[in-house]
Amino acid sequence: MAAASKTTTNRKEIQQWVEERGGNPAKVKGTEVLRIDYPGYSGEDTLEQISWEEFFETFEASDLAFLYQEETKDGELSRFSKLVSREKEKGSAASSR
Repeated sequence: MAAASKTTTNRKEIQQWVEERGGNPAKVKGTEVLRIDYPGYSGEDTLEQISWEEFFETFEASDLAFLYQEETKDGELSRFSKLVSREKEKGSAASSR
């Protein structure tokens, strides 16, 4: 069974999903490019943690949506997420605001 992805712009939903998986809001050092940082993974030298307030300010200013997956196809907790343009997601039936 394929694992379904969802899209949201709901701040509480995004923050809860990320924190449940041990992640933190971050940006690529020296840029305004947002990322989710999972300690112990490859972003250690390239990412800097930021506050949720700063994350969501940039998130809104960049008109982004959060694409994510609750579980893998094997039923395991998924860490898959991606920040995407809201413009591209407007027609998606999975979008929620």
